[in-house]
Amino acid sequence: MSRVHAVRVHKLGGPEELRYEEIEVGEPGPGEARVRHTAIGLNFTDVHFRTGRYPLPRLPHVIGMEAAGSVEAVGPGVTEVKAGDRVAYASDAPSAYAEVTVMPITRLVKLPDFIDDETAAATILKGLTAQYLIRSTYRIKAPETILIQAAAGGVGLIMCQWARHLGVRVIGTVSTEEKAALAKANGCDIPVIYTKEDVVARVKDLTRGEGLPVVYDGVGGSTYEMSLQCVKRRGLAVFYGSAGGVIPPFDLWRLNRMGSLYVTYAGLADYLHTRDEMIERADELFAMMKDGVVHVPINQRYRLKDVAQAHRDLESRRTSGASIIIP
Repeated sequence: MSRVHAVRVHKLGGPEELRYEEIEVGEPGPGEARVRHTAIGLNFTDVHFRTGRYPLPRLPHVIGMEAAGSVEAVGPGVTEVKAGDRVAYASDAPSAYAEVTVMPITRLVKLPDFIDDETAAATILKGLTAQYLIRSTYRIKAPETILIQAAAGGVGLIMCQWARHLGVRVIGTVSTEEKAALAKANGCDIPVIYTKEDVVARVKDLTRGEGLPVVYDGVGGSTYEMSLQCVKRRGLAVFYGSAGGVIPPFDLWRLNRMGSLYVTYAGLADYLHTRDEMIERADELFAMMKDGVVHVPINQRYRLKDVAQAHRDLESRRTSGASIIIP
């Protein structure tokens, strides 16, 4: 056992419930490795765990879903990684807001030399999410036009970059002129400021009333209706997050009346179900990064002890692109 600093939630609620304190971290067991973090990713998923929208197995509990660092020790029988390896992970269970954690090796990816730890922590979860959304959930291809909600967010910017590389035209929703400029610089062909423009009307105008083959929506409750209305006949609405609230129940018969639409809610765990699948997706992401297709500027940095402020900034939409936490 060793004592390290971490941020835990003792009671569900606002950012004030994030407590910076000491915890004990044990030795890795079979199929596990102990990882010392050098950088931790910040995601809206963390807010959902803090507030209880996504359930925690118990309280108090460390939150956080992605990080990078180095392996300190491995459990019995582990051969996939060894002490000293630089690794990153996108976890399916929260534990990243800590100096050290014990992680199943099924979630660990070795980092190539050309990716530094901070970039890895800012990219691994968001990059893998972008990869499965545009390469598996719906495989985008030229000369399609697609819609990305929250195009200036962490996942949105990566999707815009990758889509540009594939020759796909991107319409992206953003909240401000500054975020419109950021999205455009990263491959969004047509930023639409939803606080000033009617997104559905703009999409219909751009597509001669037809709509789009696919819409990607990581916002959820506040945008799902808009997303459905932007999809063309027999098109697909892909939901993958709920930063704007949970999508309420709705009558499936509506999908028939709107053009026999398809809808999915795509979750990371189902697209990284095995280690082999995760490695395959990570290899493609890393190749895109090496070729300069995907680049993730880190626009905000916070100390672990100041993570409550990071959550306040995230929830008030004061962040753009990627943010990281330094242990």
